Amino acid sequence: VSCLFSIKHHGFKTEPQFTEKYFSQTQDHFNFNTMGNGTFNQRYLITDKYWKKGYGPIFFYTGNEGNIWEFASNSGFITELAAQHSALVIFAEHRYYGKSLPFDKDSFNIPQIGLLTVEQALADYAVMITELKQQLAATDCPVIVFGGSYGGMLSVYMRLKYPNIVAGALAASAPILSTAGLGDSRQFFRDVTADFESIGPECRDAVRGAFRQLKELAEHQDYRRIQSEFSLCKPPSSAQDIHHLNGLLRNAFTMMAMLDYPYSTHFMGSMPANPVKVACETMLSGSDLLSNLRNTAGIFYNSTGLLTCFDLYSLYLECADPTGCGLGFDSLAWDYQACTEINLCYESNNVTDMFPPMAFTETDRKLYCFKRWAVVPRPDWLKTQFWGDALSTASNIIFSNGDLDPWANGGVRKSLSSSLIAVNIAGGAHHLDLRGSNDADPVSVISARKTEADLIAQWLFPFK
Repeated sequence: VSCLFSIKHHGFKTEPQFTEKYFSQTQDHFNFNTMGNGTFNQRYLITDKYWKKGYGPIFFYTGNEGNIWEFASNSGFITELAAQHSALVIFAEHRYYGKSLPFDKDSFNIPQIGLLTVEQALADYAVMITELKQQLAATDCPVIVFGGSYGGMLSVYMRLKYPNIVAGALAASAPILSTAGLGDSRQFFRDVTADFESIGPECRDAVRGAFRQLKELAEHQDYRRIQSEFSLCKPPSSAQDIHHLNGLLRNAFTMMAMLDYPYSTHFMGSMPANPVKVACETMLSGSDLLSNLRNTAGIFYNSTGLLTCFDLYSLYLECADPTGCGLGFDSLAWDYQACTEINLCYESNNVTDMFPPMAFTETDRKLYCFKRWAVVPRPDWLKTQFWGDALSTASNIIFSNGDLDPWANGGVRKSLSSSLIAVNIAGGAHHLDLRGSNDADPVSVISARKTEADLIAQWLFPFK
């Protein structure tokens, strides 16, 4: 899912003031002839508030698919840890996202989009770390990388590819196995369903029942009734519109499962505390299942309550990521990545999950991606290039996952060695551990952060 989270930090600690800067970055690290050997301005955020200059470690967040400020303001744990270790903190923005556009407004054209790869992004971070260390007279300072979700995958890959630069990695909620094609295509939406089922099986049944009623109305082409039940701005008029409506509705449940935090967070307005519980209360709030389904989707799409109707095609974009690509330019970049290296062939089937059957097979992906971007995906490349599950020769990586997070079972849940440690967080949603301390935190995440802090201290010890 594309994490365009503007989730504010409601802990008792405030974010330190980051300074926004730009780094002159190579457009193409792997071809000396292309693009006139050009450069672009890559954004990064930096704070030396806690840094013991020239001596303290460097904590580097490997930015993922969105505006880097969103990640900086949702990762308070990193700055809390920096205060303990007198560390410099840098959040680097991923190429093609936010303001880090290698070809400005032409960045999303073919062939310019072709320089959007995982490999180029990692090389950006390796070059940026190396040069900033020289500029800051910090060449002897060890670097720990941090990331959440796709950013967590990048942290793992930095440790695999550039162990000469990176001493260790904390990869929170990083689905490195499922995105490499090593998993079950049914797992994601099965696990979204399990979150709602755990509130009560009647919640799952109500959701399934509402989708069944929608399907019956669609079969009778009762488009006016569908428009009124779901408060749609325009009546649907085709099977494609109904498919899109199903996708939009399914996506609301996905987001509530991922963002099932124990306190309210701000995201296009605000997500209430425990949104899965709120969703189930809404689904069970009366006998009109369709209006309950509409109101439940509204928790996500209409958190401000200001929308008078739902505009299907502006609220949700269908793309090569069935868990959602977000909106705006960032969604184009993520769609391209999901069409090339990142495998996200997840399906719902209404048997192992509560959603309408919506397949997204390798063939579907291939057809869509060729039509949209003129590319053919390479489903096996990620596991060749970044090791898949054959990680035993790596070291100093923490794989943390929360058991409420539908991405968790696409990641590493069991420790692989004494320096490849899995940390599992009961009652934790998507990278809860990276968020700043909060009074509502469950004991499990407090203890997970302590484990993470202790391991990172061990990695830093030889550099003292």
